Amino acid sequence: MIDVTAPPGTPPAKARNRVLKQNRRHVPVLATLALLIIMYAVGVANYRGFSDTQVVLNIFVDNAFLLVVAAGMTFVILTGGIDLSVGAVVALTTTVAATLLHAGWPAAVVLPLVLLIGTVLGLGMGAVIHFFQVEPFIATLAGMFLARGIALLINRNSIPITDGFWTAMAEERIRFGPGVFISTSVVIALIVVLIGAYVLAYTRFGRTVYAIGGSADSALLMGLPVGRTRIAVYTLSGFCSALGGVLYSFYMSSGYSLNAQGMELDAIAAVVIGGVLLTGGSGYLFGTVLGVLVLGLIQTIITFQGTLSSWWTRIVVGVLLFAFIVLQRAVTRRTR
Repeated sequence: MIDVTAPPGTPPAKARNRVLKQNRRHVPVLATLALLIIMYAVGVANYRGFSDTQVVLNIFVDNAFLLVVAAGMTFVILTGGIDLSVGAVVALTTTVAATLLHAGWPAAVVLPLVLLIGTVLGLGMGAVIHFFQVEPFIATLAGMFLARGIALLINRNSIPITDGFWTAMAEERIRFGPGVFISTSVVIALIVVLIGAYVLAYTRFGRTVYAIGGSADSALLMGLPVGRTRIAVYTLSGFCSALGGVLYSFYMSSGYSLNAQGMELDAIAAVVIGGVLLTGGSGYLFGTVLGVLVLGLIQTIITFQGTLSSWWTRIVVGVLLFAFIVLQRAVTRRTR
């Protein structure tokens, strides 16, 4: 079947190749979806109560903050970059929020302030990457040390949060029936995902993100705002990290400078398992959601098993990462 979106006069062979390339881009996402279904079926077959609706909803409840952080990471990786600072920004956000709330600051001031801090950090890293031609790995590694260091400087102890607004947000539940609910954090995370998916699919900014990941040089020759877009995606990632930190503080009801250690690796793993190419230019935010669900389902199965160490989660995630990287390489080679 010839691609109807192909320009007039496109030879049938080239049109068919374009269709095949488009179809192959869906392979990693479909593989993730199939894996998720198989894992859930195995859980239902082996563990009593695994089929309860709340078990699935708890995956969203327990990983809402990771979903927001991974959404920001998706934009960065789609441009061919990486952001190692997200976990440290989450920790800084929880520490600053808890410290200011404990000092009596109103939540209406603290909430926008911590979101601004994360956004400014992301903006700074994006500017360094663009204007000084620093590799994203190095720039965001420096950002990670900076954010974690500031958090440790502010307070090395866990700080409980007793503010009325924070407590209400942490305890609020949206109920669908007896014992079936989600938290407000899940609603916030899903709103972020929907907005992000719309931006990637239907805006010029989203198309530019994909173009930069495909080839930054070609994007420049096309007249696209490469530098501005690169700075914007790291700014967005910083904002999502700060928002993820707020949701994490709702979840933990405390702030701690050592929170979220390794979360940057979890976010990258979720994005890659969700089918986004590490080299950029291909992938979907829906795949990232599936990747987060896969990570959450692995933790849930291990919890239901009861006899396995939590470190098995890392082992399984490592195996899946290897498998999906190999799958990505196979798909990209065939596309070429």
